[in-house]
Amino acid sequence: MKLIMNYMRKDTWSPYVAGILLGVIGLLAVLLANALLGASGAFESFVGWVGKNLNLSIFNNTYWGTALGRAMPIMRPEITWSVILLVGTIFGGTIGALTSHTFKFRWNDDAQWKRIFGPQPWKRFVIGFFGAALLEYAAGIAGGCTSGLAISGGMTFTPAAFLFIGGMFVSGIITLLIVYGRRY
Repeated sequence: MKLIMNYMRKDTWSPYVAGILLGVIGLLAVLLANALLGASGAFESFVGWVGKNLNLSIFNNTYWGTALGRAMPIMRPEITWSVILLVGTIFGGTIGALTSHTFKFRWNDDAQWKRIFGPQPWKRFVIGFFGAALLEYAAGIAGGCTSGLAISGGMTFTPAAFLFIGGMFVSGIITLLIVYGRRY
């Protein structure tokens, strides 16, 4: 037990150990919760749940299943498995950082970001925020995110997952070249 606790307190883990543990968690999710790993729908489900509980009229639409007598919503406005997974991921990451003594609040102070986008923290925050919002919107259009498609799809040998993974790497390399040029 002491060996495991000492390993958990390390700053970084072996990618092989992390990959094996991710596979075990994916398998447990299927066996215990009858669900695959995926988090992109969590934000929409949670926001829909809050909007419905606040009785806001903007949430009475086809997307959340209350307009046009739609019985089955596109996105369920409730606390779903993916919402619980997302909260667990946030708490798990925080606990991991606390146990490894690497937890700290920061404003994306990475030197590489500072060289490319400037020294202003607000500018990096705005770029990160809108990049994340664009990614979430695109995941909603695509019907899933990297964890849902690449990890769970790859775990179940879904051909679309492997196409997505290839496309993700290609688009990531193209984006890297556009943003950073040949500096890195």
